[in-house]
Formats: sequence, structure tokens, C-alpha cells
Amino acid sequence: MDLIADILLAAGALGAGFYCLVLGRRLNRFNDLEKGVGGAVAVLSAQVDDLSKTLTAAQNSAGASATTLTELVDRAEATSRQLEMQMASLHDLPEAAETAPKPDVPERPTPMPPTAPAEPMFTRRRVEGGVN
Repeated sequence: MDLIADILLAAGALGAGFYCLVLGRRLNRFNDLEKGVGGAVAVLSAQVDDLSKTLTAAQNSAGASATTLTELVDRAEATSRQLEMQMASLHDLPEAAETAPKPDVPERPTPMPPTAPAEPMFTRRRVEGGVN
């Protein structure tokens, strides 16, 4: 009886050893940096780094664009105020049309509208007993 128990215990130990060997190989392939999940994690980490750099550059560019746009709006508002002042000052000037002589420009004759022809341009005639 002891012999059978020892044989079963040794078989169980060999089975557990074989199971650990297979499991270790699978775990090594799983963590492989080129093919397994480890490689996928490494690639995703590199992509996250690239995206964070791109996002930082985009934020800096947007900040610079906002600054430039603010300056341009300020310039446009100042120019608008100047134009309003110039337009207001033009109301104080006498009418230029009253003081300036009119140049002699001959009138152009108005063109005559085209007349409709008396007869149609194309006519259709029926041929007796057949095809047109």
C-alpha cells in the first residue's frame, strides 16, 4: 500500500513539474517584448509619449495664435475708430459736387432691342405616306 502511495505521489509531482514548465514557457512568450503583451505595452507607451509631445506643441501654437489674434483685433478696433472719426469729419466738408464743374461727357445712344424675325428659323414639313 505504501508503494502505491509513493508511486502516485511521484506521478503527481512529475505532473505538477510538467505543468509548471508549460506555464513558465507561456508566461515568457506572454511577456516577450516583440510579440507578446509586453511589446504591445511598450508600443502604446511610446505612442502616448508622442501624443503628449504633439498635444504640448498644439497648445503652445494655439496660445501663440490667440495672442496674435488678440493683437490683430485690437489693431482692427483702433483702425475702425480712426475710420469713424474720418467719416464724421467728412460730414463737416462742403459738398464737392456743388463746387466742382461737371465734365462734358457725350451721352451714349441706347442700343435698340433686337427684333423678332417674321418667320420661324426652322420649319417642319410632313411627307405624304411615310417617314419624315
